[in-house]
This record gives sequence, C-alpha cells and structure tokens, in this order.
Amino acid sequence: MTKRVIEIPDIVPVLPVRNTVLFPNAAVPLIVGRPRSVQTVRYANDNGQLLLVVSQKEASVEEPAAKDLYQTGVVCLISKLNPVENDGFQLIANGLFRFTVSEFVDGPAFFGARGMQIQETPLIPSPRRDTLTQEVKGLAKAILSMASIPGGDALLKLFQQLDESGQIADLCATFLSMPVPLKQELLETIDVEQRLEKLLSQMIRERDRLQLHNEIQTKMMERISKDQRDHLLREQLRTIHDELGDESNINEDFTKKIEEAQLSPEAKKVATDELSRLAVVPRSSPEYHVIRTYLDWLCALPWEKRSAGDPKDFKLEEARRILDEDHFGLDKVKARVIQFLAVRKLKKDLKGPILCLLGPPGVGKTSMAKSIARALGRSFMRTSLGGVRDEAEIRGHRRTYIGALPGRLIQNLKRTGVKDPLLLLDEIDKVGSDFRGDPASALLEVLDPEQNHNFLDHYLDVPFDLSEIFFVTTANVAETIPGPLRDRLEIIEMSSYSRYEKLEITTRHIIPRLVEDHGLKAEQIEISRPVVELIIDHYTREAGVRNLSRELSQVCRAVAEKFASENPPEKVEVKAADLEEMLGPQKFFMEETAEKRGPGISTGLAWTPVGGEILHIEVSRLDGRGQLVMTGQLGDVMKESAQIGLSLLRSTWGKNFPFRFDRSDFHIHVPAGAIPKDGPSAGVALFLALESLVEGKSIDPKFACTGEITLQGHVLPVGGIKEKVLAAHRSGITTVCLPDRNRKDIVEIPPEVQKVMKFHFVKTIREVFPLVGLVGGPIDPLAAAQAATLAPAIKN
Repeated sequence: MTKRVIEIPDIVPVLPVRNTVLFPNAAVPLIVGRPRSVQTVRYANDNGQLLLVVSQKEASVEEPAAKDLYQTGVVCLISKLNPVENDGFQLIANGLFRFTVSEFVDGPAFFGARGMQIQETPLIPSPRRDTLTQEVKGLAKAILSMASIPGGDALLKLFQQLDESGQIADLCATFLSMPVPLKQELLETIDVEQRLEKLLSQMIRERDRLQLHNEIQTKMMERISKDQRDHLLREQLRTIHDELGDESNINEDFTKKIEEAQLSPEAKKVATDELSRLAVVPRSSPEYHVIRTYLDWLCALPWEKRSAGDPKDFKLEEARRILDEDHFGLDKVKARVIQFLAVRKLKKDLKGPILCLLGPPGVGKTSMAKSIARALGRSFMRTSLGGVRDEAEIRGHRRTYIGALPGRLIQNLKRTGVKDPLLLLDEIDKVGSDFRGDPASALLEVLDPEQNHNFLDHYLDVPFDLSEIFFVTTANVAETIPGPLRDRLEIIEMSSYSRYEKLEITTRHIIPRLVEDHGLKAEQIEISRPVVELIIDHYTREAGVRNLSRELSQVCRAVAEKFASENPPEKVEVKAADLEEMLGPQKFFMEETAEKRGPGISTGLAWTPVGGEILHIEVSRLDGRGQLVMTGQLGDVMKESAQIGLSLLRSTWGKNFPFRFDRSDFHIHVPAGAIPKDGPSAGVALFLALESLVEGKSIDPKFACTGEITLQGHVLPVGGIKEKVLAAHRSGITTVCLPDRNRKDIVEIPPEVQKVMKFHFVKTIREVFPLVGLVGGPIDPLAAAQAATLAPAIKN
C-alpha cells in the first residue's frame, strides 16, 4: 500500500528534538521551550500545520546548527497545540512520512529546511518478510506485557489491527527503548525487510533485558516484602513488650553499648556478629540468654577506661608518707617498696618483675598492697588464689559449658571499672593443680609482661590487654611457689613483728580502728599500754598482729555491751584485772622457759610459715640394742639431723663413753606432736640434748640455739634468724647461740630486742659447750674418768 503524497512547501519549518526520534504513523507529545523552536512552531501552526521533526546528534547542544542535526527526519502534522509556562508549547505531532534534508535554512521568522519526501519501496509478497513481521509482532506483544509503557493495552490492540510490515516496524521502533543513533538508523533504513531485521535483533535484546530486569525486581520485591513483614512483626513485638513491662529495643540498646564500650577492633567485630545472631534467635532458646550474657560481659569491661590520674605521675615523697602513715616499722620493707616504685616511675613501659610480699600471716602484706595502690592513685582489687586447682578460675570457662563465666581476673576488672588497677594475687604459694589443669601455668601468661598484653580468656575468646595492671602477689612460703612463677617475682620479705612493734601498731592503728568499727568513741574507752603488753604476752603467739586484733575486738565488744545497757557508764578503762573476764583464762605462760629441768633437755629455734617458734627437745636413754627412736611428727630432714647428732656424739666420746651404745636406745621427742616439724635448724639443739643426757648436766632454760651441724662438728648457717630471735624473745629466753655466718643477720633484729638479749656466734659445736657448762667428750683418761662419774644412773 503506497502512502499518499502530500504537497509540501519549498521550505519546511524544522523542529530539532533531543533524546528522541519520531517515526511515521505515530503520534508523539512534545514540549517546546527553546525560543527559536517556539517561533518555528508558531509559524508552522499558522501556515499549514506541517512541521519537520529532526533529531539532534548531541543532546547537550542548546542552539543546534545544521551540522548538529541528522539529515533524515519525519514530516508531522500538528494535531494539538497548547501553551505552557515561559511562552512554551505542548503539542502532539502525528508522523506522516520520512523526509530527507538537502539544505537547512535559517530564516528570519523560523528555522527551516529544503528537501524531499522519501518514498518507500513497493512491497512485494515475500515469505521471509511475513515471517519477520510475525516475529516482530510477537516480540512486541512480549515486550509490552513485560514493560510498563503508558497506553500499552491500546498498543496491543493496534498491533492486532495492523498488517503492513512498514507500519508495524515504525510503531515498534517508536515505543522500543533504544539509543537515539540506533533509532535514527532504523528511520533511515528505507527497505522494510532490512528494517525488520535490524529491529528484530534490537527487540530480542530488549526482551532479554526486560526478563532479567523483571527477575531482579521480583526478587527485590520479595525481599522488601519480607523485610517489611519482619519490621511490622518487630514493631508489634516491641509494643507487646512495652505493655508487659519487658525490655524492648534490645538490639538498639546493645548497639549503643558497643559504641560506648570502646571495644578493641577484634572484640567489636565479635560483638557485632553476636548481636546479629541475637536478632534472629528466639527468646525462648537457651542460646539467646547465652549470647545476651556474653554481650553484657563484653560491653561491661573497661577496654579503654583508666584511673583518673596518670599512673606514672605519682610522687615518691607522697608514697613514702602514705606508707609511713599506714604502717609502723617495716623500714626495710618500705624502703624496698619505694625503690621498686621509683624504678616503675622511670621505666615508661611499666614492664619488669612482679612484686611479691613474702611473710607469715598477719604481718600486713595485704594492707601494704592497699597502701601502694593509694600511693599510686589506682583502684585496688584482690583475688585469692589459695586452694585454686582449676585452670578455668584464671582463664575462664568456655561458653559451651552451662553457667560459664570469665576467669577471676576479668571478673575483678569488671568490678573495678578500670583497666589499670593494682591487682593483689593473694596466697600465690597455695596454688594447686589436678586433672582440671594447672592454674600456675595460666598465671605465667598473666604475669609475663611479654604475653599479658594479649591475654585470652576462654569465655571472652578475644584478647584483653592486662599489661597496664600493677600486679602484687603475697605468699607465706617461697619454697611452695612454682619455680617458673617464682622466677617472675620480685620478692620482698616481711618478717615477724617484735614485741615493741606490735605495741606501737596496736596503739597507733588497731585500737583506733576497732573503736570506730564497734560504734564507740575515743573518749569512751581507754586501753593502756601495759594492758596491751599483757594481751601480747599472755593471749597471743604469732608473727603478726591478726590474733592480737581479734583479742582486742573481743575487748571492744565487751565494752560496747556496757554502753548499750540501760545505764551506760561515762567511760570504761580496761585494766589488767578485767582481761580474764573479757578474754578468758591466760593462754600462754612466759615462765615455762624459766622452769628448772634435768639433763637431756634443750631449747631450739625453728621457723614456720606463721613466724618463729621455740622447740623443747627431750632425750632419754633406754636399755636396748643401739636404736634411735624419734617422736613428735619429725620430718625427714630433722630425723637426719638427729642421726647426725648421735653419730657425732659417739665419735666424740669414742671408747670413753660412760655406757655402751650397743645396749642403749635413745628416744628423742619434740612436744606438740600433732604439729609437723622439719628442717636442719634443730641440729645443734638435738646434739646438745644428747650431750646433756650423757654428761648428766642440765642446760639453762633461758638458753636457745639454732644451726645445722655436720659429722665434723661444724655449725652451718640457717635462715629465718629474725623470726627465731623474736620467738625466743617472746618466750623469755635471754641468750641465743647462732652460727657465726649468721652474724650479718643481727642487723634485722629490732634494737630494743638486741638490748635485752645476748648473742653468741659459733663455728663448731665445741664452742657451744662452755656456753652451757658441758665438757663435750673426754680428751684424756683423767677427763674420761671424770666423765664416767657424771652419769652414774645410766652407766651399765
């Protein structure tokens, strides 16, 4: 079917358009706003309503010239024209036929062009063209059904009515989404069959694009619908919790906590992941509570919170004042602590040995640690390691266990709220081990400055920095601290208090504290120094002041009872006569050491974890076969000392012994048999007891000795001199015999004790005999005969 040829003027008004291409047999709405285009449209509407619509090559050109326009366009008929704002027009252009431009003319009244109408080639029946036409129509229906094109239903009906291939191709090219150059190429293709082929390839590409687009949109809509549904359900759940008074908006709360907690990057990632899991786990699930508790722990720890002041900015003078204020005596210990703090102040990385306060119970180890914390301006926390056998107490339990918790260190850090406190690890010498692990090995990582900056608690399962903690440990006995652990400790020994130090500590610190603790006032009670001395001498036997504090607490309770009665006194003065009523009968008797005693008894000095003690060693001879019997819970070392003493005795007397060894048994007993005793310190005392029995002479009960002996009779040095001497002083002993190589240890003994006691230093056992009035074995026949008369009762 041939299109009707319309007479056109010599110069046709030209309307340049951007981003679109018009085709014949299509009605397209256009907005005209550019001044020259408005002038052209106005002229065309007044002169036949014919308009040549030509596409621009570049849409960005505002005032296109001839070189900016394609040479082929479509002559349109203006069917409707409406003015719009800014002197523009909205028109509907009905495409009539193709038109090729030979020359563009820029006239005074309008922009026009000369050219001619393009006549399409006559259509000859062709099976190929018919097939292409049907394929195009089928693809057009598919595209219109998938694409959201305005008037799509009307276009489908129009396709059903059209049979001409050229019209079908132009209509498809009109609504098909393609770049301008491709549409322009279809417009310039005059051969219908070629136009159908080009159009078909573009339509196939467009159909595939729309299919993929629709699939993506469908999935997105499903996801959006699910998210909207989940959001709606969460809002409903939140409303329900608000009505029930339950916690709401948990995720938002934890998100805020995680941001405020200043977690490390690794911990923050773990917390975020766990929070995502919490959002999808039902509240009824046990895992929900496990995750929530874990997040609570992570957010509650002081990841970046520190003490108010700079830990390195403390003053040594202030630290010294605080130590003197809190503790009387212990000058050597306080000097050592000040030196230790001085090094920590100068060493910027705060790495080095860990402080270990070593001494018997009650000497002020814990209070000294509190004073150090106060001097440094740090928070103080204490954790006891006594009896800890489970490694999980240090490293924490894994979250797979029911009731799992972090280790003690992490728990205490949560309580203090800062990451740089002073941490007291109490009783580190009592850490045990069993099938549940070795806590001492876990402590190696905690106390090692090269490792503790990345300490891994099993419960947290993320590294936590412990390097800023000031570690202080306490112990009663150094020997029971595991070797590798002891190697990391800077040991400071805190030995026993003297009687004078106890008296001063009591009057300066203990009594004022106890008076306040018991609701009393200082002017209501008076405990004189002589009364305190009686309590120290007759009611306590200890290295420290713990039991003394207990006894004084009982005194304060008795006084508080009087003030709580109906007729309270104005003031209570505690006198010596009141002690038996308040504290009960006297518990210890100083005169025990002053009693007269027979041969075979000596007094030794021993060191125990709770301070020094005196040992009364008794020896008796029995008819027998030369055996040595020992009782009193003696350890292996002490038994060896007894055997050495007997061998030395036999070698000293030789054949001049006043009785036959092969017919005598010796029974050695140390009273308080329920208390285990061990160590080499009783070697000299054991030998003196045997020698006293053999010579039949008594040893002064106010004489005590300590030292290890050899088979050659040499006296070797021992430890714990201060504790032993103080124990002797407490018991009323006035003379002490010490190994010569322990002479240097006298400087540790308080001056007030040195003034009232006499010290002898010996290198061999023979130097001890003149001190106690013994002969020490015959050296000639006359002496042997004299010695034989010394023990007639036991001579065979």
